[in-house]
Amino acid sequence: MITTKIKKEIIMIVGENNYEDSPASKLVYSFDATPQFQAMPDAVVSPRNKEEIAQIVKLCNSHQIPIVPRGSGTNLSAGTTPLEGGIVLLFKHLDQILEIDEENLTITVQPGVNTLEMSQAVEEIGLFYPPDPSSMKISQIGGNINENSGGLRGLKYGVTRDYVLGLEIVLPNGSIIRTGGKLAKDVAGYDLTRLFVGSEGTLGIITEATLKLIPKPETKKTVLALYQSMDAAAQSVSNIIANRVIPATLEFLDQPTLKVVEDFSKIGLPTHVEAVLLIEQDGPIESVLKDIEKIVTICKEHGAIEVNMAQSAEEAEKLSTARRSALSALARLKPTTILEDATVPRSEIANMVRAINEIAAKHNVEICTFGHAGDGNLHPTCMTDARDTEEIHRVELALQEIFEKAVSLGGTITGEHGVGAMKAPYLHLKLGEEGIAAMQGIKQAFDPNNIMNPSKIFPKSTRKRIVVNQP
Repeated sequence: MITTKIKKEIIMIVGENNYEDSPASKLVYSFDATPQFQAMPDAVVSPRNKEEIAQIVKLCNSHQIPIVPRGSGTNLSAGTTPLEGGIVLLFKHLDQILEIDEENLTITVQPGVNTLEMSQAVEEIGLFYPPDPSSMKISQIGGNINENSGGLRGLKYGVTRDYVLGLEIVLPNGSIIRTGGKLAKDVAGYDLTRLFVGSEGTLGIITEATLKLIPKPETKKTVLALYQSMDAAAQSVSNIIANRVIPATLEFLDQPTLKVVEDFSKIGLPTHVEAVLLIEQDGPIESVLKDIEKIVTICKEHGAIEVNMAQSAEEAEKLSTARRSALSALARLKPTTILEDATVPRSEIANMVRAINEIAAKHNVEICTFGHAGDGNLHPTCMTDARDTEEIHRVELALQEIFEKAVSLGGTITGEHGVGAMKAPYLHLKLGEEGIAAMQGIKQAFDPNNIMNPSKIFPKSTRKRIVVNQP
């Protein structure tokens, strides 16, 4: 609880304009992009620098006040919901690109920097930051790091963790540490940088990040392959990789998703087929043309009824934008959209999609599936209404079966969305009780008072602050 005395102390640190506790202000930050999870914070605080963050953390630690670091709120696992009240910490004042180092191919940024704006800034000088979460137009780098965000280019280029070289972090006791740096090699001690990437704000607060850049690809080509068989589409994916071709993106949309996306984007997507693969390759022009030729041949040999190449950069961009709009398109269908992510080995994609459809039919719920076929990361998306408690119960049963099936096929409960509060009850499926206990030991060592984003990652039997309806 934030007493009048503590409120005054926080205002002394950040200034009156950077402390908000009106009902309207608290309501805005009581939920994120995850349905069904909502809780009111006690205050919303916007520090101006790392020193102010350190002072706030020390104060909160001494009074055991929860702190929830928050970016743009695009989180899809309830990772930024203040389920135990306390302070929601914003980074609107820490939104600067501090340095672009072309000699060392790095960029150093504050956590509030917009992902797309940062990517555009480096591309203007011929460099490239590959991670591209679908929310990149509004997401912040700090949130990407905390969630270890993936994206469409993950198959070829990896995820956020692969580009984080160094961090500046405020620990739960208020200490400030630096990890890593601009070095190509550094094995001095534990790899704390990797520990904090994907920790979902439960171990400390990131105040600065040094990220790896690469040269911007010379060119890009895009093809759309159409299938009347899910198995044929999945087989094409496996054979493309088996032929040593690693596309920049290799995306999958099923027919229900295609219909909704086309209705939303109106760019002429085929809706008469069972599935499509959206494939992009980038790099030197000769290599790209050679790879695209192989990809087209493989798709046709494994059941594609049609393979079309985008005839212009504008057409390619429309296809990519349409794929990125899948969630927005599906969200128009019903009041509540639950976008999940489960990852399986590429060889199990067809089995997983088939299982998702069977599970949806079993529980009489509506699920569309799309995702990153190249790395096996599928997004079963359920359209429902959070006010219908009986249907929501069926949705929860369906999702649990989907996670269980993914793990049984050698997969995981989340490939890029994180655990947060939403998937905490299922974490044992992947890690087992011993794995969870090991993680809890790390959490206890860094944050013994459990002030950093509590009720996230680790299962909790009761969540009294959760309500069903979003405002």
